[in-house]
Amino acid sequence: MSDFFQGTAPLKYDPEAEGLAFRHYNPDELVQGKRMEDHLRFAVAYWHSFAWPGGDPFGGQTFDRPWWGETMEGARLKAEIAFEMFEILGVPFFCWHDADIRPEGATFDESKRNFDEIIALFEEKMESSKTRLLWGTANLFSHRRFMSGAATNPDPDVFAWSAATVKNCLDATHRLNGENYVLWGGREGYETLLNTDLGQEMDHMGRFLSMVVEYKHKIGFKGQILIEPKPQEPTKHQYDYDVATVYGFLQRFGLEKEVKVNIEQGHAILAGHSFEHELAMARELGILGSIDMNRNDYQSGWDTDQFPNNVPEVALAYYEILKAGGLQKGGTNFDAKLRRQSLDPSDLIAAHAGAMDVCARGLKAAARMLEDGALETARRARYAGWETPEAQAMLTSDLDTIARRVAGGGINPEPRSGQQEKLENIVNRYV
Repeated sequence: MSDFFQGTAPLKYDPEAEGLAFRHYNPDELVQGKRMEDHLRFAVAYWHSFAWPGGDPFGGQTFDRPWWGETMEGARLKAEIAFEMFEILGVPFFCWHDADIRPEGATFDESKRNFDEIIALFEEKMESSKTRLLWGTANLFSHRRFMSGAATNPDPDVFAWSAATVKNCLDATHRLNGENYVLWGGREGYETLLNTDLGQEMDHMGRFLSMVVEYKHKIGFKGQILIEPKPQEPTKHQYDYDVATVYGFLQRFGLEKEVKVNIEQGHAILAGHSFEHELAMARELGILGSIDMNRNDYQSGWDTDQFPNNVPEVALAYYEILKAGGLQKGGTNFDAKLRRQSLDPSDLIAAHAGAMDVCARGLKAAARMLEDGALETARRARYAGWETPEAQAMLTSDLDTIARRVAGGGINPEPRSGQQEKLENIVNRYV
């Protein structure tokens, strides 16, 4: 054991505790007949928790961690401390990119050797840990070779490098019995159409994803393949902008039954949507896979990746998730990072514990809203007119027939209130 967390004991559920504890997250509490832990399926993000140096667009590193530096010794120490934190928090899952867990080698083969060694270390640690792998993914955006994308890069050698990297990461995810594999297209887009062949890039991205699905079946990986919608940053336009865009892309390449989405709250906001909108859209399209839980600073126009603290927002998100039947193989991954002034190791524990409490409160509020049924009753009443035989007949009719029904004063509709404020008041009773 290291002394990084200074002997912090595993957190307990204790609403009256003075120090670090869970006030609302009780993993064994039943919500709709299911343990809270099994609903929420929390995961720690390896990158923000252990690889992020505390910088922002205007300043560099502020954190001082004992594992900093591109060495295998540091990578092994990082893994040791990561699993200590998983135990303190009692989380069932974690997630990684390849670049988070190993130092970059001088060659592809050296990087792979470093990666394989850490995967073997994870495998060893997971034998005595309750924490499993929610998903793995490849970092195909940070290194300068990816400045013009990975699958969409105009250089075929970058496409090849990216494909080989994803193969390694999918192999490792399979080895660790991961429940999902995520493709996060951080730079799959363009900055100007003046130097971009939009059609070719989308075709290459589609073929790349098809190869991933083919390889999944070849190796017998039973997990979900997920795409994480990503708008606006860092490029001007990205091909995986939001859930609807991703679904159209999947349909074009015949992958809508093979691939689902990992939806991030912060990305939903950057796309001009609410989190619950993206979740509802994915539910209706049948592609809801997993979520990245965080929040943005609404006074900033970029992805600040803060830990969630807004219970009403979180409640509406879990409301949509519960309506979809839950997260299944997915989970709640905290794709969130400390503020650059939050320097202490205890800040990492406090941030996750607080976020887990917020999600627990949101889940319980969402479950009560569904059980009481006030929102669904109002929704059904608004669309009740469509339950009549005449209304249903219109959906299999034609314009001439419908027009004859309206002609001669047969129909003269009057507007009816959508009652938005009343519905918002209902939500506020629960949160």
